[in-house]
Formats: sequence, C-alpha cells, structure tokens
Amino acid sequence: MNLYSKKQRWKIALLSIALILIALSLYFSNSIVNKVSIRERYRVKQWAEAIKKKAELVQLTNQAFTQLRDQEKDKMELWALATKQILKPTDENTMPDYELPFSIINQNKNIPVILYDNQSKDVSEFINLSFDFKDFKKEHPNLKDSVLKRLFNKRLIHIANSWKKQISIEIDKNWTIICAYTDSKAITKLENNRDSLITAFNKELKINKGAVPILLVNAENNEILASNIKDINQKTVSEHIQRLKINNKPIPIIFSSKQNSLLYYDDSPELKQLQYFPYIQFIIFSLFIFVGYLILNTFRKAEQNQVWAGMAKETAHQLGTPLSSLLAWVQYLESIKIDQSIISEMQKDVARLEQVANRFSKIGSTTQLENKDIVQTVQTVFNYLKTRVSSKIEFQFESINPKILVPHNPALIEWVIENICKNAVDSMETEGKLKINIHTSESEVYIDLTDTGKGITHAQFKTIFKPGFTTKKRGWGLGLSLVKRIIKEYHKGDVFVLHSEIDKGTTFRITLKTIRRYTKD
Repeated sequence: MNLYSKKQRWKIALLSIALILIALSLYFSNSIVNKVSIRERYRVKQWAEAIKKKAELVQLTNQAFTQLRDQEKDKMELWALATKQILKPTDENTMPDYELPFSIINQNKNIPVILYDNQSKDVSEFINLSFDFKDFKKEHPNLKDSVLKRLFNKRLIHIANSWKKQISIEIDKNWTIICAYTDSKAITKLENNRDSLITAFNKELKINKGAVPILLVNAENNEILASNIKDINQKTVSEHIQRLKINNKPIPIIFSSKQNSLLYYDDSPELKQLQYFPYIQFIIFSLFIFVGYLILNTFRKAEQNQVWAGMAKETAHQLGTPLSSLLAWVQYLESIKIDQSIISEMQKDVARLEQVANRFSKIGSTTQLENKDIVQTVQTVFNYLKTRVSSKIEFQFESINPKILVPHNPALIEWVIENICKNAVDSMETEGKLKINIHTSESEVYIDLTDTGKGITHAQFKTIFKPGFTTKKRGWGLGLSLVKRIIKEYHKGDVFVLHSEIDKGTTFRITLKTIRRYTKD
C-alpha cells in the first residue's frame, strides 16, 4: 500500500487545478486589459479625426480669406480708378459725367480706406474706420481745432502706413494719391473665428489630462505645437517622441499646405497600471497558495505528531500486559528445569520486546540524550540482528575508533539502525552483504550503512523518507519516516541517501554531533 504515491497524485492534481485557475484568471485579466487598450486607442483616433475636421475647417477658412481678399483687391482697384476719374483735371468746355465713379465709390460700405497726398501727406478722404474726427476731439477736449486736425491727420497717416495694402493713383506728373486699405470687417470677423477655433483646439489638447498623454509637433522641425505632457520643452521633445512612437504610430494632421503636423500619443497612466495587474494578481495568488500550503502543512504535521505520539504510547501500553505474562512464563519454565539455552533465547526476545515498548513510550516525550559510546550502541543492535536473519547475508562492522562518545538515546538509535538494516535485508532478499562503517570529523560522527540490494533511483533519495512511501507490496512506509524524525528532531542530526545504484546497492549516512573534537595529525 503506497500511501505516498496516492498523496503525490493528489498534490499534483490540486496543483494542476490551481495552475489552471491562475491561468484562466490571467487570461481573462489580460483580455480585459487588451480590450481597454483597444478602446482607448480607438478613442484617441476618433479624437484625432475630430481634430483633423477642425484643421480642414481652418483650411477652408483660409481659402475663404484668400478669395475674399482677391475680391476686395479687385474692388479697391476699381475704387481707385473711380477716384482717379473724379480727381483728374477736365476741359472747361466739357462737362464730365461723374455718376458712374461716384456710384462705384459709394458702393464701398465695409472696406476701410484712407486717401492721402504722397508729397504733402495730407489726408483727403477716409471711410469705414471705427472712429472719426469727433471721437478724436472727445479724446482731446482741451486742444484747438487747428492742432486737433494736424494731430488727427498724423494719426491717419500712421494708420495708413501700417496697412500693407496700398494703391498709387497718379493724377498727373506732379500729383500722386495713395489709396491705403485693409481687410474688411467680414474678413476680420472670419479671422477672429478661425483664431478662436485654433485657440480652442490648443486648449482642448492641454486640458485632455483625463485621456492620454498627447504631443503635437511640426513634422519638419519637431516644434511643439501643443501638448498635455508635464515638464516637456523643446530640448527634451526628441526624447519624448522616441518614447511615444515605440508603442503607437503617430497620426498625421494637416492644418495647411505649409504646415504638416504629427500627433504622438501614449497609453494613459491608468491603462499602464492596469497592464501590471495580471502580474500582481499572479503574485498575490501564488503568495496566497504558498501561505495556505504552509499553514495547512503545519496543521497536518501537528496532527501527525499527535497521531504518532498517541499511537506509540498506546502501543507501549498494549505491550505491557503480554510482556508481564511472558516474564511469568519464563520464570515458570526456569522452575521446571527446561533447557537453559531455550530459556536464554526467550529472555533475549522478551528483553527485546521490553526495549521496543520502551522505544514507543519515548515518542512524543522529551528525549533525554546521554553521553554514551555510539560504537557500542550500534554494534549491539547490529549483532542482535546478525543472529536473526539469513546466514547468506554477510555482516561487516568497522569503526575508526573503538569508542566514540556522542549525546544520544541508545534505545532510539538502536531503533534507527534496526529499521535501516531490516530494509537493507529486505532489498537483498536471499543473499548479499551488509556493512556498517563509523568514522568521524572534527565535530561529527558518520554512520554509513551499505547494502548490496536492489538500489533506488536518484529521484527517490528524498521521497523514501516521506510517510507512506514504500517499494514493498506489503508495507506502510513508516519506518524510514520514523528514522528521519528520530535523527533530525530528537538528535539534531541528519540522515540521507549518500549513494545508490540500481541492482548494486545503497548507502545511508547518519550524522551526529560528538562531544569531543578530533584533530588531524
């Protein structure tokens, strides 16, 4: 009955189920993260498309500006010709017709115009301005009219010179009139609307903190046009661009024929944190399983210890009654003069049973270690087993020193040696060799038990000490587990498989602390 194999199968099954649950959890977590990432990128692209539409609207507005300015230029050229026609000297005998020029001049209701003499810089006419002489007079109430007219004339000339659009009207060789004009109120209004649209676009970029980090740059020189990234400047823009374009391809945005822009963007901080969530989840699950395993393992070991101790003490108690009876029978046999050799062997077996009961009674109790000769302890049980196994099994005992003092409990150490030796005899079946070699280092004593049995695989070196592990068809797999417990827990030593080969044999090593230190010669 291999309890250890069944326990291992259950462990593997439960571990597999746990791994499957973790894998499914990680799969769904990663799936959610990917979906959130796809939606976030989709929203960024939608937002970029909206910006593109705004950029197209800006382009259309600029095109409208060009058309309106061309139309106003044609009107002003016609207006200048009409003015020239009116100011041109005429023959005294003929009466010119000014109806058409005046009608052309009067049609200008929204284009600001200032007419002034090119030589004297005297303003002869101004129309469609946002102020007039009355307004100027209100600003300077204490000045005389002659001074006001001169200052007003200078102000108009200053305004006319600031306008880039001018038409020269040559009346004759000595007289030239300058017609200065600027955009009409309609164009100015459209231009203000366009500027507010661009301003709103830049503002939208800056307040877009809840979405994703965004950087809009000029495609030619990487000049920053707008961004919601903190602590970004023209010196560090190249580093930011390299970092952003690793994860996402930039989106081109064309504002005009002279300006192509690129929109770089990154995942939002929330999405980046969410991407680490599956790994954090995996660590938490692993820690939870590990801590749970440690707690359950501790409880299980505590329960096992109680069961071991209870079973051992109950066994010792149950052996007490038949032992007392056997002692009485031995004394009776002595009184009727039976062959003394038979009685002697019976007494040895009864003493052995008393020793076994003593061993069981010590399990679960505080073990008293005595400074005794470990060589004598091991040799005693070795010689006892020698007379009770097949004569085809060769026993060999070696010790580097005839006497080695080691703190130990003789009854429990004998139990350890007996268990290992019986397993060795069982593995050799009919014939073989069993050898015990005791040697020391400076602070430890080594007891090597070597047999020529079936041997075990390297994978079984540690598992053979687990409760329930056995290679026998009939067995509980408790002997070597008890050996491990006695050596490690009661004697603070160690026991392990030193060497083993299939069909060649196995060597067990027991290490114990000595009370004296051996020095090398």
